Amino acid sequence: MRKLITNNRGLSLIELVVTLVILSILASVIIPSAQMTNRRGKEIELRANLRLIRTALDDFKKDYDRAQLSGSTLKDFGAGGIKSGYPETLEVLVEGYDFGGVLPYKKKYLRRIPRDPFHVVTDPKEEKWGMRSYTDNPDSTQWGKEDVYDVYSLSDETAIDGTKYKDW
Repeated sequence: MRKLITNNRGLSLIELVVTLVILSILASVIIPSAQMTNRRGKEIELRANLRLIRTALDDFKKDYDRAQLSGSTLKDFGAGGIKSGYPETLEVLVEGYDFGGVLPYKKKYLRRIPRDPFHVVTDPKEEKWGMRSYTDNPDSTQWGKEDVYDVYSLSDETAIDGTKYKDW
């Protein structure tokens, strides 16, 4: 009896084409989903960072008001004096403030200034966040440089929900 020897090595051209078509369909579904997941993650990070900075600003204001109640005068607060009760820059939240000696130490509100995931800063002198003073209009994009009452993203991109990141 003679055995037939068959060569089953390799794939046919049709099998390769079918495999490539299936892989390309899967990739076309997975890539947009991964991009959307990445974008959602950045949006969550932006919301958390805005909340962190705004909470630190509010805590600074509360401590300022407590210092005022303790009997300190406005002239005791810093070189130029804090007029509104909000810090002069975001760096004050990191460096700390003693409220004219009311506190025995410089109270720090942030370990570092969080980054805006949608606004990439290339120049160290460039602002990391858009800022508004207490006297600025709520929708102002020009900082009055008197104090930091609020922060917003400098990105012009649109969020998943259709709003602008700078309006958050």
